[in-house]
Amino acid sequence: MKLPFRKKEKQVKPKKEKKKKVKTVGKRKKSVVFLWILLLSSLTFGIYKNFTAIDQHTIHERETVESHIVDTTAIESFTRNFVKDYYTWENESEALEERTEKLTDYLTEELQSLNTEMIREDIPTSASVQNINIWSVTEETENTFSVVYSVQQKITEDKDSSFTNATYRIVLYQDEQGNLVITQNPTLWDSPNKSDFIPEQVDSDESVETETAEEITEFLETFFASYPTATEQELTYYVKNNALPVIKKEYTFSELINPIFQEQDDQVKVWVTVKYLDESTKAIQLSQYELILEKDNNWIIVE
Repeated sequence: MKLPFRKKEKQVKPKKEKKKKVKTVGKRKKSVVFLWILLLSSLTFGIYKNFTAIDQHTIHERETVESHIVDTTAIESFTRNFVKDYYTWENESEALEERTEKLTDYLTEELQSLNTEMIREDIPTSASVQNINIWSVTEETENTFSVVYSVQQKITEDKDSSFTNATYRIVLYQDEQGNLVITQNPTLWDSPNKSDFIPEQVDSDESVETETAEEITEFLETFFASYPTATEQELTYYVKNNALPVIKKEYTFSELINPIFQEQDDQVKVWVTVKYLDESTKAIQLSQYELILEKDNNWIIVE
């Protein structure tokens, strides 16, 4: 049996969609390169600023102060010699001329001329230096120093004598070879006076037991009785680490005056005045000590 013939229908193929064009930004485009350069520049600048900021905070300037020690021995000796010649004179023409000649070794030519009128030819007095005290030597500028000193003079007029004391200040110049010259004439000055300072008084704080205080007192009486004439070897029985020097004096021990005791850790600190009779002068010698003692087998002075 034959099947009826069917005419095949023509199939319609779907239309292909056109591909959309996609714009891509190439890596080599100028704008992208510029952005990368900008980014890297910003990053580099930031790192640089960070490191430089740390350096600024961690670097500190330090000022080094070097100690400057000046040997004033020559200045003091020069000043003493000047004072002796300057404040000594006799009321005789020849002696006055000799004094004027001596002063040329100390004064500038200007000061030599200025001082010609200090001692008149008809001066009725003679003077001699009894004592000189140098109170200070101060470096004013480089190579320039000021000296403050006191001088005691014995003034004689006819058969009468008296003593006078005054303080002066001079200025000296010292060259690189150490030579000295006075550039400013003796000028009246003030001398140091007694200070009003009162040291703090020390009292026993009862930290040391009575029995211990009696032991230490007995030890100190024994020690100070032999101390003035003790040899270095003998001192080793009482003193450690050369805490007290050998003195070799003819002193006779009398007593301890008002010893004060304070306990410090395993040691005892003692403040004491020791009364001696000086056999050579027959005067009383009062020596004051601050001692630190400790006990091993026996008491010993360690400082």
